[in-house]
Amino acid sequence: MKILFISLGCDKNLVDSEHMLGLLVAQGYEITDSEEEADIIVINTCCFIHDAKEESIDNILQMAKYRTEGRCKVLLVTGCMAERYRSEIMEEIPEVDAVLGTNSYDKIALAIQDVLTGQKYENYAELVGIPKTEAKRIVTTGGYYEYLKIAEGCDKHCTYCIIPKLRGSYRSVPMEELLSEARAMAEQGVRELILVAQETTIYGVDLYGKPSLHLLLRELCKIPGLYWIRILYCYPEDIYPELIQTIKEEPKICHYLDLPIQHGNSEILKRMGRRTSKEELIQIVGNLRKEIPDISLRTTLITGFPGETEEQHQELLEFINDMEFDRLGVFTYSPEEGTPAANMDHQIEEEVKLDRQQELMELQQEISAELGERKIGRELLVMIEGEIPEEHAYVGRSQADAPGVDGYVFINTSETLLSGDFVKVKIVGALEYDLIGEISE
Repeated sequence: MKILFISLGCDKNLVDSEHMLGLLVAQGYEITDSEEEADIIVINTCCFIHDAKEESIDNILQMAKYRTEGRCKVLLVTGCMAERYRSEIMEEIPEVDAVLGTNSYDKIALAIQDVLTGQKYENYAELVGIPKTEAKRIVTTGGYYEYLKIAEGCDKHCTYCIIPKLRGSYRSVPMEELLSEARAMAEQGVRELILVAQETTIYGVDLYGKPSLHLLLRELCKIPGLYWIRILYCYPEDIYPELIQTIKEEPKICHYLDLPIQHGNSEILKRMGRRTSKEELIQIVGNLRKEIPDISLRTTLITGFPGETEEQHQELLEFINDMEFDRLGVFTYSPEEGTPAANMDHQIEEEVKLDRQQELMELQQEISAELGERKIGRELLVMIEGEIPEEHAYVGRSQADAPGVDGYVFINTSETLLSGDFVKVKIVGALEYDLIGEISE
């Protein structure tokens, strides 16, 4: 039987999807990318913010017609939306045959078998522990980079965020399991490993009694075949000296960190439930740049949080201008039911949020263009991702660029290059977010 998988939302969700695909392929199912050919359709949903929720609902409704009019025999919904709206999905969308919560994805084969025998299926495991799957995970990112989810859940309870209710408390994946998974991916040709979790920085605290990300990194660096190891989602307050030292000393670790800071005004940060002030953020970023001068820093912001004044918005603009983050994304605040912030006074009008978002992104565009200009003449190591045949050019990424969210390096050359190759590139031009280079002599 043929199965179509639709994975929405974050890269952490993608990892869960790949584990489910591995289980199903081991059971003899065949993967398809065609809705018309699929006997089984699985939608791994997201509902982190309103837009993600709408995307998940739209996908479920679009696939529902293949359940009633096509050859699809099983329509299964899993992930965050399935966890959050347990009863509503099957009640309001009768075409859905099975629902799995975020900690139940190991039950997917059982769910499909039950539906094929004429039953509906629901499973919501307690949000403790992590499902174990023996089957080999199916890599879906193209083969040269892949995500390694090192922990599940979150203990932060920021006032705008629903994730702890959907994913449970923070729990690390045992190191030996991660190393085994990483070795298997390296053997399949993965060259860049990207560490993800709701928060990577405190990895191991629950298992080993202390932050152990640096120890995991040291072991991952020993795996043959891995060239780059990238770390995402580092909460700034939890970055610790041994981690910085490990990044400095291990040549495989990209000099790149993703720091979700969310704002640059101390009062807003406090009401968000964040654990840093503006002054502390300045100090943390300054220390990182002092210890690792060539580090690239990515961050994300939320604009239009309840009660954000025009003065606080201007302070955020000034903060971003001063900090010169290499990469930056801006979300408009989305009130999520069940979160403290959704009930706060002085909710901001959507039009104001969008205007502020545009101002922040226009400023970052100027900063990004200036930072790109400074790289002209420098030599960077670039991993090739693909070819643009009509332009006789290739596209790749440097250490400063995480896939899917950052920029690219475009390389004009008559040489033949392959995806996954590493080449040294001299930067000869800069666009707003991307660079232009040529192969170094």
